[in-house]
Amino acid sequence: MTTTTLAVLVPLLPFLAAAGGLLLGRTAPGFVRPLAVVPTLATLGLTVLVAVRQGGGPAIDAATRLTPTGSVPIDLALHLDGFAVLTAVLVALVACCVQIYSTAYLRDDPRYPSYAALVSLFTSAMLLVVYSGDLMVLLVGWEVMGICSYFLVGHYWETPEARAASLKAFLVTKLGDVPFLIGLFALAADAGTFRITGVLDAVAQGRLDHPTVVALLLLAGVAGKSAQFPLHTWLPDAMAGPTPVSALIHAATMVAAGVYVVARLLPVFAASAAALLVLAVLAAITMVGSGIAALAQDDIKRVLAYSTIGQLGYMTGALAVGDRGAALFHLLAHGAFKALLFLGAGVVIHAAGTNSLAAMSRMRGLSRRIPDAYWTMTIALLALAALPPFAGFFSKEAVLVAAEHTALGEPSAAGGQIPVGAGWIVLVSGLLTALLTAAYATRLWLLAFRGDGAEAPDPHQAAHPGRAEKTPARQPLAMTAVLWVLALPSLAFGLAAPFLPDWFDGHRLTPTLTTAVLSTGVALVGALVTYATWRHTTALAARTPLGAVAAHPEAEPAVSEAEAIASHTPAYGDIAAASDPADPGRLLLGPLHRPAAAGFHLDAVYSALFVRPVRAAASLVAFLDREVVESYVRGAGAGSRLLGWTVRRAQTGNVQTYLSVLLAGSTVLAVAAVVLAHVNAGS
Repeated sequence: MTTTTLAVLVPLLPFLAAAGGLLLGRTAPGFVRPLAVVPTLATLGLTVLVAVRQGGGPAIDAATRLTPTGSVPIDLALHLDGFAVLTAVLVALVACCVQIYSTAYLRDDPRYPSYAALVSLFTSAMLLVVYSGDLMVLLVGWEVMGICSYFLVGHYWETPEARAASLKAFLVTKLGDVPFLIGLFALAADAGTFRITGVLDAVAQGRLDHPTVVALLLLAGVAGKSAQFPLHTWLPDAMAGPTPVSALIHAATMVAAGVYVVARLLPVFAASAAALLVLAVLAAITMVGSGIAALAQDDIKRVLAYSTIGQLGYMTGALAVGDRGAALFHLLAHGAFKALLFLGAGVVIHAAGTNSLAAMSRMRGLSRRIPDAYWTMTIALLALAALPPFAGFFSKEAVLVAAEHTALGEPSAAGGQIPVGAGWIVLVSGLLTALLTAAYATRLWLLAFRGDGAEAPDPHQAAHPGRAEKTPARQPLAMTAVLWVLALPSLAFGLAAPFLPDWFDGHRLTPTLTTAVLSTGVALVGALVTYATWRHTTALAARTPLGAVAAHPEAEPAVSEAEAIASHTPAYGDIAAASDPADPGRLLLGPLHRPAAAGFHLDAVYSALFVRPVRAAASLVAFLDREVVESYVRGAGAGSRLLGWTVRRAQTGNVQTYLSVLLAGSTVLAVAAVVLAHVNAGS
């Protein structure tokens, strides 16, 4: 079987699994779990085989004309280079872990069949984006992911948080998709083709008439899909969906799609220095702002959500300095440890019965209840903090080294003139973000696993009182096994990737002494300062009991999570923050804590600038429709009724009356005719 045939099967298998799951979900529920897991495992095997065959060598291209358009043709095309095949392996690996994890996490959920089918469809759409060699086919996968995210984020549709989050995610990403679509058409019009290879050839030949306009239009869609400032506000709220969905969206699909598209089309952006400078500024604002916001969040998943936004900022920063190898390296490393963090957070929420870090900080022994989640999340948090030798250290160093080279005026592999200012912006903001990342990673670990107070609840102990207290039951194997699978690349991928230069544009992604010392130093400072602050505030925790624990002894993990999300606002008055004086983040941020917890009130700003004017305009249109347009409609109806009433009154049934009226009318007409004749004769 050829490599091209194998590549066609990669997005096709999860698509068929999604179709089968939707068709058989009600009639044959016993097939739902095998249909969710087995095709995804097969897809993972196929992506690995395609990656081995491609081997980091020349790109493999295959295409067939999809339909004649009369102008710019649309091809069903594949483009398999080192970036594409490695990204596909990541997507399939994370999707496989999510499907296996979900079999236990949502084991009794009545909507599991549709959930599993949507996850498979989501996976198929992302794989289509990764392998696609045609922009219109890529757009199909891009939009399918958007509608899948709407349904998956709103899985707990009984809760208002999930309903609002799914609608917000859909609308904000669609807001970015409109200019993105315009940019794709403008790009194809200049290049004369939707084929990505043809577009890049047109860029190399200087045939793009408006590269800045096209790049900025595409950047709007990327900002929405990859949750970059100013269209990032949907991602923290999307935590109202099930934890496995969060892992899938944040690690391997959707948010990674925007970065991946920019990487594929990087020469288009490199043709415009202004577009790269805008990209660098947005990356810097995103990195630093999300790092500060993460330090103020109380919901463990919202901390990770803002962390994802910041790490995506690193990737877009690498692209702004023209190094797509560094961007994709960080995308792969981040995908592994961020999926691990989210899936581990699901175990933590189930064990603690709450998503509140303030409540977890008052629980003793949570790490002993869930040792697998404790150790694997520790590995992932060390990778997130970018401490050696974990994967995050090497991938983040690749970004900083690329920024350093640009800041020093060295040429970029992407070609074009990369602004030196973009290099300095990314380098300085990247180092500051390294400090913030280590700080909020340390805070999360301390509050979640080093709490002091009452013993952490053990649902299994409550369900089985005879069980010895010193041997707490483990979480389901399907949930814990995938944590260790993801822990391996979180630990070792960074060590292996520098020895695979052929997969990353042919240059080694090795750290340099200067950036390694600087970034590791600031990360250690962030971690140590946070630890010292936590030691200072632990005395307050004993005097300020907090917690919204909603654990049920025999509840499945998804039920515990849904109740934890629903109980956070009633307990603390806010879905994101908690008034906890023992929180080290509160002391570290000072007056910034309140606005940071609210995402710097960007939602309120957007509401004032866009939502309220649109609603006011809608109200005006409704008023005009009701009072003006409907008045004419009602007037026409009233006139018809009046005419009918008049005619009806004339129909008496009396023949003499009819003859009298006829005679009178004839007389009037005769007189009028005589008068008119005299008038005409006189004139």
